[in-house]
Amino acid sequence: MTKVTCQSLATDLARKAGTVHFNDAAPALVEAAIARKEGSLSVDGAFVTDTGQFTGRSPKDKFIVRDELTEKLVWWDNTAAMSRENFDALLADFTAGLEGAELFCQELYAGADLKHQLNVSVLTPSAWHALFIRNLLIRPARAALEGFAPDVTIIHNPAFKADLEKHGTRSGTVIALDLSRNIVLIGGTAYAGEIKKSVFSLFNFHAPSQGVLPMHCSANTGKGGDTALFFGLSGTGKTTLSTDPERVLIGDDEHGWSEDGVFNLEGGCYAKTINLSEKNEPEIFGATKAFGTVLENVAMDAQSRELDFNDGSRTENTRAAYPLYVLDNVSRTGTGQTPTNIVLLTADAFGVLPPIARLSPEQAIYHFLSGYTAKVAGTERGVTEPEATFSACFGAPFMSLHPTVYGRMLKKRIRESLAECWLLNTGWTGGPYGVGKRISIRDTRALLNAALSGALVNVPSRIDPVFGFKVPVEVPGVESRLLDPRETWADKGAYDRQSARLVGLFETNFEKFAAADAQIAEAGPRLAVAAE
Repeated sequence: MTKVTCQSLATDLARKAGTVHFNDAAPALVEAAIARKEGSLSVDGAFVTDTGQFTGRSPKDKFIVRDELTEKLVWWDNTAAMSRENFDALLADFTAGLEGAELFCQELYAGADLKHQLNVSVLTPSAWHALFIRNLLIRPARAALEGFAPDVTIIHNPAFKADLEKHGTRSGTVIALDLSRNIVLIGGTAYAGEIKKSVFSLFNFHAPSQGVLPMHCSANTGKGGDTALFFGLSGTGKTTLSTDPERVLIGDDEHGWSEDGVFNLEGGCYAKTINLSEKNEPEIFGATKAFGTVLENVAMDAQSRELDFNDGSRTENTRAAYPLYVLDNVSRTGTGQTPTNIVLLTADAFGVLPPIARLSPEQAIYHFLSGYTAKVAGTERGVTEPEATFSACFGAPFMSLHPTVYGRMLKKRIRESLAECWLLNTGWTGGPYGVGKRISIRDTRALLNAALSGALVNVPSRIDPVFGFKVPVEVPGVESRLLDPRETWADKGAYDRQSARLVGLFETNFEKFAAADAQIAEAGPRLAVAAE
């Protein structure tokens, strides 16, 4: 039997297809998508589409092949295993289902650092998905496509339905990764983020063996070349805060940190657009008007083709996928120097955390492994009050290895770089969601700018009695009362009870990591202190 590799698979599938459109540029892909009725153009020329049943990822339908390579390395508590036999059966049915079909193939790069760059081939029967991934990954020059040999092959077929018994899946939807052969199969879902995140999951598995820390973060650089990283879950402001007219954007979501510095894994942005406004996020707002930008599930008037970013009736997870070149203030190399600032973002809907705090390296790793933010009432069915969310490394669904692997690597990088670490809360003050108010973008930017400039390193600060980190007592342009969340609550006793509740959630969540590094565990908040 001929050994299947990602290269031979891509070649074989292309040979058996009816027609293959290789590396079509945005105009051709938009024309094809419109002709095939896959979506419509907005009044400004962006491509607007509906992802159907799935408006977000399907983490429970993600599988990794369990074999000799992955057996002892993969974080199996976080992902389902698939046998080699089930994967091979799935692969055979995937390729059979696309024989004679019209396919769109995009040959792209993942990784701006040439030392760690992956050649990625994506094959799909959907023109708009080809446009999406062309926007999101790095587009090679035409001359570089001669003899392109993929390191990774992704086969995407949203119409495919997996057979639960034959393929060993949970449902008809499947995202299956063979990390030994670097083959990814995505079926039963049209949500395009699955393609992007499968590349990140694969990178997360292989990069540490090359001495590269994979990071679910955005990154930018200041005028002096200083690099800042922004870790955060969806809705915390990762893309918004890193897209700053005063700083050069490296990338908004996925990066590697090598001995040489930071590099972007991608060549585009995948920004949330719910409640997007030109005033608060002018760069992202402008990108939604660019020809070739893909808008997922964004409400649009059928007659005027005007967009309504405030309409979340379809989903709160409305998205814009656009290439970095549509932004003015963006890195042309996709790389940056060793970071001088690391910012951990959270949107604390409990109203307990201060808007900014300076972290020790141990505290930074504690909060990195915790990956805390909070859902607010009304964003999901059944959520009636703030609900804590802990996602290790601020991206647990994409972490192929155990979080402590990445935590140890980040700790080493922080020690070597002497980077300053910050916890930036973009959530609520004066009370929890429904009582208090959201910290304004203006105040958040003022705090962030002060941190990145170095202005907060030597300012007077207090030690938070519960969380143990340093909190500045005064920041120019920001009301001092905002810096002490307890003082913003009318009912101080209610604040104390809410604080104790949140600390308890932190402690319970961290129990699974405590044995790995006692020093890191000690850097967390203390329930006994909160109760006092």
